[in-house]
Amino acid sequence: MSEIHVPHTGPGRPRTTPDHVIADKGYSSRKIRTYLRRRGIPHTIPERRDQAAGRRRRGPAGGRPPGFDRAVYRLRNVVERCFNRLKQWRGLATRYDKTRESLQAAVIIASILLWI
Repeated sequence: MSEIHVPHTGPGRPRTTPDHVIADKGYSSRKIRTYLRRRGIPHTIPERRDQAAGRRRRGPAGGRPPGFDRAVYRLRNVVERCFNRLKQWRGLATRYDKTRESLQAAVIIASILLWI
């Protein structure tokens, strides 16, 4: 999470704080939520079923449930569809490219071809 850099138009250093983070249940850990809260980054992450059950089991000591906005979470669909289109490229889906640079180049080329 500390490697997040948000590109922006214009001169200067890249931003390190996104406007909003929308993630799936795989990123619902307390550590990630605390990190985002500490940095002042609003987030929409659904709570896993076992986390909700554990919180309810602890009663009042479990705290209140994290906020979740379904309308904002639906925007994640656009990103997921893009990933699905990119994974139609066999080399990207199976990750034949082992270096970061060659994988990034393959993603850029596939994105350009999808865009055209």
